[in-house]
Amino acid sequence: MTPHSAEIFALEALAWMAQDEDVLSLFLNASGSSVADLKAQAQSSEFLLAVLDFILLEDQWVLDCAESCHCDPNMIGLARQALPGGAIVHWT
Repeated sequence: MTPHSAEIFALEALAWMAQDEDVLSLFLNASGSSVADLKAQAQSSEFLLAVLDFILLEDQWVLDCAESCHCDPNMIGLARQALPGGAIVHWT
C-alpha cells in the first residue's frame, strides 16, 4: 500500500467514523477536536494516522469500519503503517 492509497483509505475510515455518532463523540472527546477540526485537518497525514490509531483501539470498531469500507479488517493496520510516521517501531 502506498502512502497515497493509505490516505484515501483513512479518509474512508474517517467517513465511517463521522457516520457513527457514538464513535465520533468518543474520538472528539479523546482528541480534543471539534467537527470543524475534522474538516480542516482531513488532509493531514498525522491527523489521519490518529483516526486509524483510534479505530484500532476497539476490535468492534475495526470490524464495523472494515464492513463499511468493504475491506479486510487488516487493511486498517496496513493503512496505518503506510502513512508517514505510522511504521511499526521495533525496539530490539
